[in-house]
Amino acid sequence: MKRYSEYKGSGVDWIGEIPKHWVAKKLRYFCSMKSGNGFSHDLQGRTGLEVPFFKVADTNTPENEVEMAYAQNTVSSQDVSDFKFILHKPNSIVFPKVGATLLLNKRNILTKKSCIDNNMMSLYSDLSNYRFLYYAMLNVDFKRHYRAGGTVPSINESEVGNIPIAYPPPSEQTQIANFLDRKTGQIDELIRIKERQVELLQEQRTVLINQAVTKGLDPNVEMKPSGVEWIGEIPKDWEVTRLKYICELIVDCEHKTAPTQETGYPLIRTPNIGIGHLILDGVNRVSEATYQEWSRRTIPQSGDLILAREAPIGNVAIIPKDLKVCLGQRTVLIRPDENKVYAMFLVYLMLGDETQVKLLGHSTGAIVHHLNMTDIRNLELPRLPSLPIQHKIANFLDHKTKQIDELISTEGQKIELLKEYRQSLISEAVTGKIDVRNEV
Repeated sequence: MKRYSEYKGSGVDWIGEIPKHWVAKKLRYFCSMKSGNGFSHDLQGRTGLEVPFFKVADTNTPENEVEMAYAQNTVSSQDVSDFKFILHKPNSIVFPKVGATLLLNKRNILTKKSCIDNNMMSLYSDLSNYRFLYYAMLNVDFKRHYRAGGTVPSINESEVGNIPIAYPPPSEQTQIANFLDRKTGQIDELIRIKERQVELLQEQRTVLINQAVTKGLDPNVEMKPSGVEWIGEIPKDWEVTRLKYICELIVDCEHKTAPTQETGYPLIRTPNIGIGHLILDGVNRVSEATYQEWSRRTIPQSGDLILAREAPIGNVAIIPKDLKVCLGQRTVLIRPDENKVYAMFLVYLMLGDETQVKLLGHSTGAIVHHLNMTDIRNLELPRLPSLPIQHKIANFLDHKTKQIDELISTEGQKIELLKEYRQSLISEAVTGKIDVRNEV
């Protein structure tokens, strides 16, 4: 894509050169910034009233869901008057201003007069194209501008107002916004297609596991009643059992938060328990002393299973060879009896739909669902074949799921490349590195 004919320095390192007829302009010179209001708990949870009241959670939408039209909470016009809520104009750009969500750099656009909570801020301008302003703000990384002095990242109206952006003439802003609307729409559609392909592959993986752990690998196998109504029929030579009867150990974790550090043993918390495997990217770590203290009940071993007692509730993973880990909160260590069950088959069995439904059915808690140890130990396992068949099924699933996982990984990489291209295109267009005036 072509460049402009002449450039000049913007005076801002992260913006770089800009077209000669553009300026680097601080937001406060053409925008108004407004923070939101505190939102009494008594007013929350109401829907169908005149004015949307957006909270930070409402900004947690996919990249292509830009416009904020629906709010989980609404207030009346009388509430706005009584509580002196600030009304933020349609076409305002809104974003979190406090906490970890600030650093996610989410931006949304209001479609109607709305209220926002006091952890958010709005940006509005009569002097620029609001779609261009939206894209320009996507190119602003708050990690560069927020106050780093406290424990919680935050940014205020004055600090936002001092952020410079590359500012073209208004007519050119419209051309850039129209170009980016079209191009990002095309990229978003490609991302949506890829994400759907990933969903279909994940569904295929689930169906494959369910078929193998409920009927084995022989489609013509003779079936018999299991004796348990919710299980139904099982292959003739298979048995129904409970988890405690086929395990050497089922051990609860420590019910306290482990102190962490940069190096040491991986601390396995519920977010680190994937679907059959551990997720070690960015894992917290603990010292030797903490590892010993947190492993008093038993030292986790290769081949042990770790079950998530809370979200993602029911996920289970196996500890791979040559890896020492420390159990974090809300996890359970399961050590299979190798004379009764093959560890990897047990992983697949526990990930099957029947066992997952049973696990989730035992979860309790009004706000955070969790599993208790009695229910875990007494978990009915619907189908347990002989050890040789377990090995055969597990090996088959290892091979097949690896193939599917590789396809999922490939599609995931393509999605990330599309997202990177999308962001790069926005950055180049709103800073004038490419000339899109004739591309619309």
